[in-house]
Order: sequence, then C-alpha cells, then structure tokens
Amino acid sequence: MAVALQGQLTQLESARQIVLKDPGLYPQIVSGILPIVGANARLELRRWGAEFLSETFSSPVFPPRQKEDSAVGVLGTLKDLLEIPGEDAAVVKSIVQTAASIYGLVFHYIVANPHDVPIWNQMASIKQNILKRWDTGSAGVRICCIKFVQKIIQVQTPGVITDPRRPEQNEISLAIVPRDHPMIPPSKLEPEASGLLDRLLNVFQEDHNDAVLVDATLNCLGMLLRTRQSISNKIMSAILNFNPLKRANSPMTPKAKVQIKSMERTTRALLMNMYRRNENGPFAGRIKAYVDRFTQLRQDIFDEGSRKRGFPSESTDGLDNAKRRRLGAELPPRTPSTVPALPPGPNSFKQLFTLTADQDLANFDVTSLPPQLMVNITLPVLARVDQQVLTEAINHVRARYLSLVSPNRNLPQVGALGDDEEDYEPDFEPSEDREQIINKADALPPEDSLQMPTDLALGPFKLPQPPPMTAEEIEQIGKGVITKVFDKMNRLEEPSAVKRQKPGLNRLAGSNYDREAWVTVITRLATRAAAGLDDESDEEEGSKALVKKGCPESSLSDAIRENLWKHIIEDFRARIGIAIAWLNEEWFSDWIQNQAAKDPKEGESLPQPKQHYEYWMLRVLDGIIPYLDAKDKLLIRFLSEVPEVNERVLERVKGLARDPERVRLAVNTLLYLIMMKPPAQDIAIDALEDLWRNYDDAKAPAAKHLAKWRPQVLTSEVKPSTTPSTNGIKPEDIKSPPPSALTHTSSSAGGDQMETKQGGLPVAAAG
Repeated sequence: MAVALQGQLTQLESARQIVLKDPGLYPQIVSGILPIVGANARLELRRWGAEFLSETFSSPVFPPRQKEDSAVGVLGTLKDLLEIPGEDAAVVKSIVQTAASIYGLVFHYIVANPHDVPIWNQMASIKQNILKRWDTGSAGVRICCIKFVQKIIQVQTPGVITDPRRPEQNEISLAIVPRDHPMIPPSKLEPEASGLLDRLLNVFQEDHNDAVLVDATLNCLGMLLRTRQSISNKIMSAILNFNPLKRANSPMTPKAKVQIKSMERTTRALLMNMYRRNENGPFAGRIKAYVDRFTQLRQDIFDEGSRKRGFPSESTDGLDNAKRRRLGAELPPRTPSTVPALPPGPNSFKQLFTLTADQDLANFDVTSLPPQLMVNITLPVLARVDQQVLTEAINHVRARYLSLVSPNRNLPQVGALGDDEEDYEPDFEPSEDREQIINKADALPPEDSLQMPTDLALGPFKLPQPPPMTAEEIEQIGKGVITKVFDKMNRLEEPSAVKRQKPGLNRLAGSNYDREAWVTVITRLATRAAAGLDDESDEEEGSKALVKKGCPESSLSDAIRENLWKHIIEDFRARIGIAIAWLNEEWFSDWIQNQAAKDPKEGESLPQPKQHYEYWMLRVLDGIIPYLDAKDKLLIRFLSEVPEVNERVLERVKGLARDPERVRLAVNTLLYLIMMKPPAQDIAIDALEDLWRNYDDAKAPAAKHLAKWRPQVLTSEVKPSTTPSTNGIKPEDIKSPPPSALTHTSSSAGGDQMETKQGGLPVAAAG
C-alpha cells in the first residue's frame, strides 16, 4: 500500500510540474485529479489535492475564463472535503483558501447564468460551513476564514464600473448584478456583507489575547480600504479607535510584549500605507496624529532598557545638600586649583586659554566635533557650572593676558596664585572721560590747515579704454552667452498645470524666476537685441571703440534664433508654446521696424529693414510637418495662435494632402482658418479650392466645405449628363454635383466613398 501511495504522489507531482511549464493544461489536470483526491481518498492524497487546488486558483497565469469554468467543476469536491467529520487542519486550511479564490469566479458565473441553482447552492453550503469554523477552528483555520470573509465583503459590495461597454473587464462586485436577479438580488447580498464587516471589525472592540487574529484582520482590511470607498470610512474609524497598547498597563510576560509590539507595528504599517496613498484625504490628519501618539507611547513603554543610564541620585564628590542637613555631615574642604604657568617664548591662543595640566585633554581637537553636538554639550554644562570656579578661571585667563601685553609690570606669577587670588585687583590705566575727549578735539587745528603736500596730491583717475574686439571675439563670446542662457532654461522645470497661475495681461514679462521668464528673455534677445545697432550717429567715441568696423550685423540675434529653432524642434510637442511666443515677438519686431521705416525723421533715409517672421515661421513648419500624424491637432493650434498666415504657409498645409492618411488633417486645418481666422479666410478658401482641383484624395472632403463657402466653384464644374442613372436617381435631380461624382467613386487610401444627401450635394463618408 505504501508503495502504491508513493507512486500516486509521484505521478501527481509530475502533473504539477507539467502545468507549471504550460498553464494552458490546468483545466485538464484539475479535472483529472479530482477523482483521485476526493473525500474517499487517503489523507496524504487529500492534503496534496487541497494544496494543489489552492495553488491553482491563486495562480495569476491561469487564464480567467478557464479558471471560472474549473471553479464551477470543483465545488462538489470542496463541499465533500469540508463535510468530513474531524478533517485534518491542513486540508481545511487549503480548502478555505481555495474557496476564497473561487468565490468571485462563481459569483460572476451566477450573474451570467441566473438559472443554475445547484451551483449556487453548493457555494452557499461551502460558505456556511466556513463561517461556522470562523469561531471554532484552530488559529490557522481562523486566519484563512478571515481571508474568505474579506473576499465575500469585497464581492458583495458595490465597486467601480470602469467601462460599461466592456462588462467582462469590470471588477467583480455587486455593481455588475442586475437588480432583478432571481438568485443573488443585491438587496439581500449587501446587508449580508455589512453584517460580516461588523463581525470582522468586532475584533478591535473585544479584549483579544491572540494578536495573530488581529494582525490577520488588519492585513485583510488594506484591500477593502483601497477598493471599496463606500465602506472605507467605517473601517478607518474602527482602526483609529483601536488601541494596540491597551494591555501594556498590566504586568507583561515576554509573550504578551511580543504580541503587543506585533499589533502596534501592523497597525502603524497599514495606516502609513494609506497615508502615503492620499496625503490630502479626510483621514490624513487623524492618521498622522495617531501614528505620532503611539510611536511616543511605544518608546515610553518598551525602550526603557535601551536608554542610557541617568545621572546618579547622589553627588559623586560627597553628600547632597538635603542629606547633609539631615545627617549633619559636611563636605571635605575643597583644595585650591593649580594652574600651570605659561611656557616661555611666544604663546598661542590655545596656550593662553588652556588651564588644565592633562595633556590628553589639552591636545583634544574640538573642531572635530559637529557644531550641533557642541551646542548640546555646552549649554547643559554652563547651566550646571559653579559660579565661583568660573570666576576663578576667568581671573586666571585675565592675569595671563595682562602678563603677556605688559611684561614689565610687577604682577604676581600665575602659578603662585593661591588663597590670595581673590584679593588681587589688577590696576588699569584710568580711561579718559567724555569731557576730556571733547577738550582734546577742540584743541586740534582746523581742517583747512591740514593741507596735503602738493607733490602728494592725486589727479583725476580714468580707466583706460579696453582694446577693440574683433568680430570673431564677439561671435565667440556671444555663443558662450547663448549656451549659458539655454542651459539655465533647460534646468528650470516646467510648472505643473495645478500650480501654474496666470496673473493676466497686466503682468510684467519675465517677472518670475521660472522657465517662462527665461523664454521671454531669450525671445526678446533674439528679436529686439540688435535693433538699431547699425545707427551710430549719436554714439560716443568711447562706445565705438568697443567694436571694430566690419562686425556682421545681427549675428548674435541670428545665433539665438538658430539655437531657439533647434531647441523647439528637439521636442516640438512640448515646446510648441515657446515657438508661438517667439514668432509673435518676431512679427511684432518686424511690424515696429516697418512702421519706423515708413515714417522716418526729417533728413533721414532709412533702408528697408530685414524681415525675420516669415523665414522662421516657414522653418518651424518645415521642422514639425513631417512628424504630424493624421489625428494631430498641433498644427491647428499653431496656425491659430501665430499672428499672420500667408500663401507660403498654406502651401505647406496643402502639401499634407500628398499623403492619403493626412488629407483629413489638411482639410480640417484649412477649415479652422476659414472659420476662426478672418484675415486668412480668403487665401484659406483658395487653398481648399486648390486641394479640390488638384488632389484626388481631397476631392470628397474639400467638396463638402466648398459647398458652403464657395458653391459657385462646384456649380461651374458641373457637366450635363444624358446617361441614365444606374441607381434610380435621374440626372435632373442632382443640383450641383462635382465632376468626380460621375466618374470617381473611391480614390483615397482610407476608402472614402461618395454619398448623396438631400439637396443633391455629394459628401465624403469616412471609410
């Protein structure tokens, strides 16, 4: 028998290794082992089967659909194993864990199959059996029962429906159950879940001595707090009212101390996890206060042994004052302190203030200690120092100092100071009072008589002019400045949408030290820095000497523009706002210079200023258009916010129609300019007409909009047809079809086809 049993276990282990390598074989293996590990099998086989089922239904690689079908098939075996009288605890633990894993699967199956009554009755019987063991089973079984109850509460409580159109992807909860379900109506399941939750939270109200159950409950509540907002307030209130250190007031055994520490640590870990997930939630303040309070209580209760020994209760050099009065004892007389004399020769400040004869203490380097530690040491020492000892030390240092500054004075030796040192009074020279100082000042000769000799008088000092800089030096220095400015802008973070506050139109440009301010500085350096530098009529000779003739005009501005263009193209989706701000500045600068050229002052002849807006506008467009996709709205935003759009810009937009996938983008961009940018309306309609005439893929979408904005174009292209219509529509019924309506059915890659609406105008239907 033993040999046969061992052979069966070996075969079962082989089956386990097979499904671990190929999860797709789980359904066949599960259905194949159920007769072997059933209620009539030997204990060893039942243990193996229960453990395998628990492992199988908790595996994340088991496909959910197959797992649900297998869960329905194992209910009978689980029910039979639980009903065996005196069943082994290991088997029961594995069966309860399996039931916790499949409860949601069976629930989902019943929602889709409301008339399968035997399956739900088996699940209900398993549920009642497990709930009875919750209070009577061993500690391990009760922990598994707590996990099963947590799963019931999670399933029978309404959850969040992420996508009503995809019910198979929504979380299994009471929210997916129809109100009129015949077997599991929500009106009965939700009160059951509420009652089980109250029973689960009751562990915090009772005086349990078993910390294992409390820790298991806390570990299960974390999932409910994260996934079920409807019951999170109730759970959080129960946890915050729980005192894990309640038993610490009574005498504690080592076992009780370990249990209390475990409950406190688990409670603190759960609350801090919830606090980090939502630091601005309604319970954040209470959680922080709860954790701080119990952290301090835990230190006061359990950390007594790890603290350093306090001050002795009695004085180390004799009896304290209270005992001296009570016992009549007196302290031994204090011997006068002896201070070593200064060594001969030049003395340092260290030797001046060193009053101890201990060489180790005198040679200690105080600078090696942290300043905060020195403060923590010095303040308590100064508070406890004897005033008489401090006075003596100060007098010693004073006597040393006076002996050093006045070596000829007849002063007693420092080393000879003893009992008479308190009678020593150093004689200082009398200081002059205020009246004597005023009299001396009055006796001084007047300031006019204190003339400096003529040979020492200094003339006016003027710095020499710096040598003129060459064009190459200016260009090199300018490039260095530009690089530093762009590096500074890149280091500044873009403010988030939540923190960004726009002060409005009355704000000062670049008033805040942020990325937007640096963008303003750079764009205005590029557009306004070189304006008027070629006008040297009013300049002084000193300023002319700084730059030699022949320096390339506006080279600094052009270098900034080139770097700004590269900066935008590197990440144009995130930096399109910089491009818009820059081009607005360019247009404004060009407009100002044009106005100045139109209205020159009397006697002036200004050359035509160089225009920069159009050139850089087209360069930006050429840099971003190749990377736009069919659904990109970036081009519409860009063209709507730049100040001017001309025909050359629209040529780039029409070029999008060469790609059949981006025809819709070109047409929508032109339509937006027609509707929302009146100065560019006419040229945008012309561009739309050009698309209709010259691009086959754009005929259908362009005709739809031309029918509204320029219908005469479509009418003028209509050709009379005498051929009868094949679809039942007579030629005279068509009012104004485009030419392609008679000869073209589909020309775009996306399969756009022509349809006829009321009114006779063909429009494009998206394929």
